[in-house]
Amino acid sequence: VNRLMAIIDDLLQLARIEKEGRELRKNVAPLRPVLERVVTALKHEAEKKDIRLDLDCDPGLSVSMDSSMIEQAVLNLVDNAVKYTDSQGAVRISAERGDMVRIRVADTGYGIEREHLPRLFERFYRTDKARSRQQGGTGLGLAIVKHIILAHKGDVTVESTPGAGSVFTLHLPASAEPVA
Repeated sequence: VNRLMAIIDDLLQLARIEKEGRELRKNVAPLRPVLERVVTALKHEAEKKDIRLDLDCDPGLSVSMDSSMIEQAVLNLVDNAVKYTDSQGAVRISAERGDMVRIRVADTGYGIEREHLPRLFERFYRTDKARSRQQGGTGLGLAIVKHIILAHKGDVTVESTPGAGSVFTLHLPASAEPVA
């Protein structure tokens, strides 16, 4: 029952993002507090596995965003990183401005085989069904991330090495003004 409720909640969230994506409530705001809220939310889970959470984001870095949606996207990525990283590993959240604002979530986890990367952001796609069921989740977290970032006129990429970890990068427009 809990698993079905989680799937329903995630499907409703995904539908809401797809519908509201055209009408985001963007404001230029500092990014660091958004990332700090993610670290705070997942600190206990990371501590239970003795996983170090590191944050590197200039306090002056601002971006045009719907803060709650970007928080959800980063939360989904960091939650996955913690789930799929062994004890005494590390998850690093960093952000920088270049031609785009890049938010990276890097882990020292299991990594993902190359053949899975093209389908990773599809709804319900799982690279390891047995491990995924054991870890929990609905198979919708990365699809939600993708739709949030697309609604912000950005992109999401992943690099991964099996046995060495993964790096998910959110690419957001670097505009200093709210995007209409």
